[in-house]
Amino acid sequence: MNVPLAELDGDEMARILWAQIKAELLEPFVELKTEYYDLSIVNRDTTGDTVTTAAADAIRRLGVGVKCATITANEERRAEYGLSALHPSPNATIRAVLDGTVFRSPIYIPSIPAAIPAWKKPIVIGRHAYGDVYKSVEMRAEAGSKVELCAVDASGNETRIEVAHMKSSGVVLAMHNFDDSIRDFARCCFRCAIDKKLPVWFAAKDTISKVYDGRFKELFAEVYESEFKTLCAEAGVSYFYTLIDDAVARAVKSGGGFLWACKNYDGDVMSDMVASASGSLALMTSVLVSPSGAFEYEAAHGTIQRHYYRRLKGEPTSTNPLALLFAWTGALSKRGALDSTAPLVQFAAALETAALETVAAGSVTADLAATGQKALTSEEFIAEIKRRLKAQYQ
Repeated sequence: MNVPLAELDGDEMARILWAQIKAELLEPFVELKTEYYDLSIVNRDTTGDTVTTAAADAIRRLGVGVKCATITANEERRAEYGLSALHPSPNATIRAVLDGTVFRSPIYIPSIPAAIPAWKKPIVIGRHAYGDVYKSVEMRAEAGSKVELCAVDASGNETRIEVAHMKSSGVVLAMHNFDDSIRDFARCCFRCAIDKKLPVWFAAKDTISKVYDGRFKELFAEVYESEFKTLCAEAGVSYFYTLIDDAVARAVKSGGGFLWACKNYDGDVMSDMVASASGSLALMTSVLVSPSGAFEYEAAHGTIQRHYYRRLKGEPTSTNPLALLFAWTGALSKRGALDSTAPLVQFAAALETAALETVAAGSVTADLAATGQKALTSEEFIAEIKRRLKAQYQ
């Protein structure tokens, strides 16, 4: 490696697997150069969450980052870890800095049957990386309160809309997004679709959210018509809009093989559905593509809390590390491509091949094991990948 990448460490079982992947599958083969940021829940609390913003800035500066799964604290986690505050989701903070689109694709392994047999080709989820519920503000309102949404323009003029007269105590939520961010989201999706030769679906709920979701629909159509219609036609790429509920019904009965553009939360939910239906939540790649030209590779799953608690009790765990592994290979491959370091790109491909061959040979973790099949522990699984990887370099 000639240029470092930003390394964002995480929490719980994901953090343990992260260290094992580095020690067994990366450092023996690569002169690994990283700028390290500890995004564990305790360190984020200790630094007042400044470490998360610093990590996002490093990704933007270096051009490539790789992120482990992290905890987003709630009241239960605050008590568990003795936190001083409930800081925002680190993913939301990073995506607010980088903006862009998160592309998630299942890791396709022919020997692992899909839960939806009709899916013969992978579905790529294009998830908007900014705003919506992840940048929302919320509050509790007492009975008898009058809740309004107010916008004050640069001249001081106010526009007010009544939200509700609170007949009883309740809760209130406000979300936002930016036209520029939505346009960049559309551009990223069309570029990716043209590169992968995939039709584009975009889905929202403009029949109910006529202004908010309606704006997404308008801007997607605007970007397509003014910038990509001819390019898409030349590439044989189609585009259509439909309601999110219709898209779900269509997707389940489809053969797969399309790019599904989703608003932020929709993409969060649908990517988990696609991953799980394709075999496991650990069989999903995830990369944030920023308009600034930066790339952040991550595992799309959580910190694997239950396995971590079992490990703390001294019990063996059989946790699938493939999403974390593919985050590293994606980042190393991109780093090598940007720096014209062909051996680094070749190594990333070799490591992915070793991992996929391990599963294809029947050496699997518990989430992929068939009934009656013996599952390997996480350490055994990584050791088997290493054995196959070494064979490629002998």
